[in-house]
Amino acid sequence: MDTLSPEDRSRLMALVKGKDTTPELLVRKLVFSLGYRYRLHAKELPGHPDLVFRSRGKVIFVHGCFWHRHSDPSCRLSRLPQTRMDYWVPKFQKNQLRDDRVLAQLEGLGWQVLVVWECELRDPVAVKAKLKRFLDLPRSQ
Repeated sequence: MDTLSPEDRSRLMALVKGKDTTPELLVRKLVFSLGYRYRLHAKELPGHPDLVFRSRGKVIFVHGCFWHRHSDPSCRLSRLPQTRMDYWVPKFQKNQLRDDRVLAQLEGLGWQVLVVWECELRDPVAVKAKLKRFLDLPRSQ
């Protein structure tokens, strides 16, 4: 049973940010420290990627493990809520279908896509290396 009233739960959920999240800000800081410059949330691209590197033909999404359902079994952040499964399961399925559709659309337009998961940011050194490898790869044709 939810310990909050529907009104309190609604207010709490309204505070969940979609942009400029702590994980996203950390990835931006890592990318900037590598010397790369980028644009944010390109509205004309499917899914409004978090970081856009136009000249490189690359985009980066920073996904929260809970909302985007990180499939790594060792990820403790992608746990399922204990209540209202009739709401959460379809919600998460819609999120995953949207993510898959956006990825396919971007790749169809010739963009290379990298997803950085929130839990990966526990090891910023590894994420920085992953970002560098991705951004240093030549632009695919």
